[in-house]
Amino acid sequence: MSAQPGHDSDHLRFHREHEHLSKTFGAGTFGLKAEAFARFFGTPLFLGAQTLIVAVWIGANVWGFAHFDRYPFILLNLAFSLQAAYAAPLILLAQTRQAERDKAHNDADARHREALAQQAARHTAQMMELLRQNTELTETTKQLVERIDKLTAEVHGHLLPERQP
Repeated sequence: MSAQPGHDSDHLRFHREHEHLSKTFGAGTFGLKAEAFARFFGTPLFLGAQTLIVAVWIGANVWGFAHFDRYPFILLNLAFSLQAAYAAPLILLAQTRQAERDKAHNDADARHREALAQQAARHTAQMMELLRQNTELTETTKQLVERIDKLTAEVHGHLLPERQP
């Protein structure tokens, strides 16, 4: 049985309307590139590469191998400012979109739980009705068995006369 959108067996039916939120920055080219860039900021590779670049930058300028950014490393500070200028909005945008996704998924989960509760209530009502019908059938069967016993005793009484000692 395949799960089709809108069908009761489609367990993700409450989440489908929120699929557009699945990408952090949208599904377009910019969104995909921005998300990849924002994710890269938190990786060990980025931190290691940045640390290496900064160490080489400072070392080259302090020991005189290069003279493009002498102490107090104004150009390096500018590079960090530029990086922060791009990183901060991307991270904030990612957090905002994540909050939207979390809210949408929580709402969908709540609707799903409500649908499950309603379905359970219907099943409980059906079970109670079946139990009531079973009880009626059991009582009817008991009455019929008692009547059959009584009729059997009457038939025996008429067909088999009592023996006199």
